Amino acid sequence: MENQKIIPIEDCDATCSGSEASLDNLKNSLLDKTTSVQMADWFKAFSDPTRLRIIDALLQRELCVHDLTVLLDMGQSAISHQLRSLRNMRIVKRRKEGKTVYYSLDDGHIEQIFIQTLQHIKHE
Repeated sequence: MENQKIIPIEDCDATCSGSEASLDNLKNSLLDKTTSVQMADWFKAFSDPTRLRIIDALLQRELCVHDLTVLLDMGQSAISHQLRSLRNMRIVKRRKEGKTVYYSLDDGHIEQIFIQTLQHIKHE
């Protein structure tokens, strides 16, 4: 908390009557409540450091649970729990080969979002 900047909240002046433009078109184009809840849940999936590390590993290549336990130095049940969450959000998918289950990112959008976010964080 010591290094965080406090950004003052700026309100409209008491005499402000809003912008001159009609807000009806903008209001009609905003996300509906259901979609905004789905998006918030999806972003929650990205709010856990372990899940982000799993996504990062799966960016490199398809991996099984054992591989992920070694890479992340975590127990199998913890990795499986996180994979289940990611799978439920359609962030990762699985493929069975015999008794082994391999995980990969669900689609290219996940990679794009991850990389864009990483670039934003590293951008000065």
